[in-house]
Amino acid sequence: MTSLSPCTVPPRVRTIQARLAQAGVDVLISMKPENSFFLSGFNPIIYSHPVIAVVPAEGASCILVHALRDDHARASAWVEDIRLYGAWSTKVTMGPNWLDALQEILKEKGVAEATIGFEGDWLPANLLATFQARFPNARLKDVSDIVQHARLVKDAQQIRDARIAAHLADAGMDAAIRALAGGASERGVAVAAQNEMNRVWLEQYPDIEVCDFGSLEGGVHNGLWCWCLTGERVLINTDNPSLRVPQPGEIAMILIWANCNGVHAENERSVAVGTLPAERQAAYDAILEIRAKVQPHISPGVTGAQLYQLARQEYIRLGLERYVPGRIGHGLGLGAHEHPSLDSRSTEVLEPGMLITFEPNIRVPEWGGLQHSDTLLITEDGFEFLTTTPRDFLAVPR
Repeated sequence: MTSLSPCTVPPRVRTIQARLAQAGVDVLISMKPENSFFLSGFNPIIYSHPVIAVVPAEGASCILVHALRDDHARASAWVEDIRLYGAWSTKVTMGPNWLDALQEILKEKGVAEATIGFEGDWLPANLLATFQARFPNARLKDVSDIVQHARLVKDAQQIRDARIAAHLADAGMDAAIRALAGGASERGVAVAAQNEMNRVWLEQYPDIEVCDFGSLEGGVHNGLWCWCLTGERVLINTDNPSLRVPQPGEIAMILIWANCNGVHAENERSVAVGTLPAERQAAYDAILEIRAKVQPHISPGVTGAQLYQLARQEYIRLGLERYVPGRIGHGLGLGAHEHPSLDSRSTEVLEPGMLITFEPNIRVPEWGGLQHSDTLLITEDGFEFLTTTPRDFLAVPR
């Protein structure tokens, strides 16, 4: 799941190593799927056996994987030093247990009794206790913020991947709106979008992968997703699309996530079905107006909270104070939802290379809600829309 060749260490690893050294941390043990991929280039799709990236503050990194993942790791990781544990076929491993193997690696690197960084925002409490028992003379330090900050600003390869993901999402949205215009159900809209994204992947992007990040109990081989909710079902926000066909006067919300080599893009559109009742049309117009007011202020140097407060003022000015949402966007990258959040408490300053969504929205209990969401790349002097679906009033006839 990477176009980098083995031994091509991306600059982000050097950045993390420098920050580890500044924080007095001798080695990082990364087990969170998105982070171990970020630090190695390897996504096994299913994490029933841990993948562990070991990143010292100085020197070369390595990854520790189960023997059954050996061939996959060597075919896709850019880390050269791949260690094995467990038992599989004729593979020669460091032993049956990943914890024993990890301990041996840390001893080899001379850091088993040093300061060891871990992911406090992900590591289960029982596993942290296991580390404390296994490395009693080491100092364990939460370095989640170091990895999180490194993931905020994307490198050139990740930006390229985001552009492709956005193109896939746009293709899916075009197909979804066509299906909606043809009278499709929620599920019909979603299937049309997913089929089109997969067709474009097949025909235009033979060298990328679209798998997402799995868990201990399952994997995600295909991260080209769409769901559609109509009428009051919009209030559910996230659900499997049903066989419900939207009725005249309702709003259909189409939500698409696409993925290229682990990097996500988001494209969401609300589409009027026929003529809207006055209240719904007024809400739609208001959201478009709020977007227009806030959009020029999206640039490096501003915080999510500043953008949120600008939007909140517009909601109040338009008489929509009771409908002010909790946020108007979020970061994305290896996660479909990651830092920063564009909400009232966000102190993260936007920087060139960040990917965010922009999605002022409204939810009205009596009839549903609406939002457009785009993927934006923060640039040196502002931003660039990566998703390109029209973002004005959208409607299909009935």
